[in-house]
Amino acid sequence: MSEAAFGTIAQGEPEIRGRVSVPRPIWQAPLLPIGIALIFLGTMVFNGMTAEIRVLLVLAGIAAGYLGLDAICQRRWGAAFDTSAWLSGVWLVMIGLGAITVQWLPLPESKLVKNSFGEGLRLRPDLFSRHPLGTNSQELDLLGGVMWGARTSLIISLGAVAIGLLIGGVIGITAGYFRGTLDSGVGILADSMLAFPPLILLVAMATVFEQNQWTMALELSLLGIPTYIRLSRANTLTFAQREFVLAAKAMGSGDRRVIFRELLPNVALPLLSYAFLVTAVLIVAEASLSFLGVGIQPPEPTWGNMIEAGQENYQDHPHLVFVPGIVMFMTVFALNRVGDKARERWDPREAQI
Repeated sequence: MSEAAFGTIAQGEPEIRGRVSVPRPIWQAPLLPIGIALIFLGTMVFNGMTAEIRVLLVLAGIAAGYLGLDAICQRRWGAAFDTSAWLSGVWLVMIGLGAITVQWLPLPESKLVKNSFGEGLRLRPDLFSRHPLGTNSQELDLLGGVMWGARTSLIISLGAVAIGLLIGGVIGITAGYFRGTLDSGVGILADSMLAFPPLILLVAMATVFEQNQWTMALELSLLGIPTYIRLSRANTLTFAQREFVLAAKAMGSGDRRVIFRELLPNVALPLLSYAFLVTAVLIVAEASLSFLGVGIQPPEPTWGNMIEAGQENYQDHPHLVFVPGIVMFMTVFALNRVGDKARERWDPREAQI
């Protein structure tokens, strides 16, 4: 059993067992069908129903549906069941599958204006129509747009996290293990990178390099590298003094073996738990650059440039901004929620702070 797993059992479980959770009252269960009905009512197009009323109906339906589902799940699986975390996981799976399969799905045109003629201009969302989430000012389908945007955001953010985790993790583990002058120099480097305003850095790089998915992933990785340097260094300092590391050194293991066989498996889990949170931050950063016009440019849809394009007709057609905005909000919220649960499992000491 690894040290990280042993720490979870030794430190985390007694506190979890000591908690007293009270399940939601079963009378809230009927709120689930009521919430579903309100959502369908709010997303269907009726004459005389304003956009404000439809938004209120959808929000009320989401709140009622969640309370009802939470009551049912807690009665079925116990009061400790975290409905929001499971829903977040389901949402991330749906977004991931949609981003992977969007090019093969039979969706209306959502990228090229020349292929969208006759689809309808700024159609309102209607779940039972050809365009469930409506169309934009160029007659492009918003459902396909947000799915292509999810693909772009996930490629960029996950690529940036992978680069930051690899480079920052290696540097941080090395600095934390060898200490001395190397550790001091790495600390100064990480602090200097964190001190520089990230938005200014990204905008400056966007003006120099041609923006595509891979160059943006490299640019955004600069935001993750110093974070992972500090996280990996701090965890290495903690584990380097544990008995299993000292025993490996006493048995004659070299530095390379200690780092890769003893430290790396235990440091990796806390770092991976933060990957969800860093991914959420980078999705917002990528959308901000696209919103400002220095990120991915149309006709490639991204959540940021879809929000920017919908500003012009926001007053009369709020769905042009709300559709990509809500999808991005739910994705970022789900990543943070799943990240919190991962930290509770893989990094219990941080979760208790």
